[in-house]
Amino acid sequence: MRTTLTVALLALMTGMAGCHISVDKSKDGDNKNVRIDTPLGGLHVRSDDTSAADLGLPVYPGAQISPDSDGDKSADVHLGFGKWQLRVKAVTYQTADSQDKVVAFYKKAMARYGDVLQCDGDKTVGALTVTGEGLTCSEEHGKAHVNISDSGDLNLKAGSRHHQHIFALKKSSSGTRFALVELQLPEDLDRNSDTSD
Repeated sequence: MRTTLTVALLALMTGMAGCHISVDKSKDGDNKNVRIDTPLGGLHVRSDDTSAADLGLPVYPGAQISPDSDGDKSADVHLGFGKWQLRVKAVTYQTADSQDKVVAFYKKAMARYGDVLQCDGDKTVGALTVTGEGLTCSEEHGKAHVNISDSGDLNLKAGSRHHQHIFALKKSSSGTRFALVELQLPEDLDRNSDTSD
């Protein structure tokens, strides 16, 4: 037992010896970009540097990027350890146009990634309940939960269970506010979730 603990501590110290941390601050002194790299993997977080094009989607004509309640305009989070990779890119926009026009635009734009599901929270709207690649409106992945929108919010999804493009309406006092999200989940997420307690 003591030998195992010693080996584990040496491995941890060796890993930490190769650790590199980089933090870029905004004009206000907030941490906007964080990069942590170790020999085992890393975490990279960027804010205010992502657009619809970075997610493989067009910007709705005339829409402007809309900061969230913390003042962030977008986010790109990448967590990777070897083959295990998780990435989320998100950006929020605002337009004076109606929700119907914006939803129709993104239904067409997202079709390049396959069938497009329309969801009300985690319930399907319309006849299509599962895409050809197994994507559903449910945000459950085994025991892992991925929450993109509040219950009752309309969203669109296209792609596969492990690589999704999502359009989600956000609450707005006027016009239409919406988020675009690209979600890449680890390929073995379901298997790991099913075997762990």
